Amino acid sequence: MATVILVRHGRTTANATGVLAGRTPSVFLDDTGEEQAIRTAERLAAIPLAGIVSSPLERCVQTAEFAMQQQSQAAQLLIEPELSECDYGLWQGRKLQDLAAEELWKTVQSVPSAVTFPGGESMAGMQSRAVAAIRRHDAAIEAEHGAEAVWAAFSHGDIIKSVLADALGMHLDLFQRISVGPGSASLVHYGSGAPRVYSINTDAGDLSWLAPGLKTTDAPVGGGAGH
Repeated sequence: MATVILVRHGRTTANATGVLAGRTPSVFLDDTGEEQAIRTAERLAAIPLAGIVSSPLERCVQTAEFAMQQQSQAAQLLIEPELSECDYGLWQGRKLQDLAAEELWKTVQSVPSAVTFPGGESMAGMQSRAVAAIRRHDAAIEAEHGAEAVWAAFSHGDIIKSVLADALGMHLDLFQRISVGPGSASLVHYGSGAPRVYSINTDAGDLSWLAPGLKTTDAPVGGGAGH
């Protein structure tokens, strides 16, 4: 299978003010978020991306467009609704400090698989549709471009954390142990067997070693020689 770079959008005005934006329209990157998006785009520039897929929300599209501008070959942006932010229902638009005082907050932190947001979706449902979308696009890109193709998916913190948890074989109840910062890139290779996670939550570093693509091989005993 192919290799996906999971990119979280850059920091937004809502992030900076501690508001749970959710699917609120017209939430854009702030100045710091644009700098993060540009830095990530520059990291991705060394890789001829076989596909660029994004959540439909503006902050992800903005981040993806910076990456498209840095690609040496013409790149098209594909919008994928299933990579949209979790539907937080009645929590959407509220201050995180206020939400932290609610009883449900404790469950979100400790047993997210049991959480359904009031008027919104369950966290288990969020993970299911996000993982299915990533795997579907990965298979389609491999079918068109080959098993060593590399592509990028631009999405949101909880979405990416849930995809990484699945790739790591972790139960959703452990996904809060994963950190995914604004503008960060995480790397997953979906081989013929279990997925392999190469990096999580990186915001710096050379990615040119990815340009030739990754081959599906057994895990190297002892860690291997690296790239």
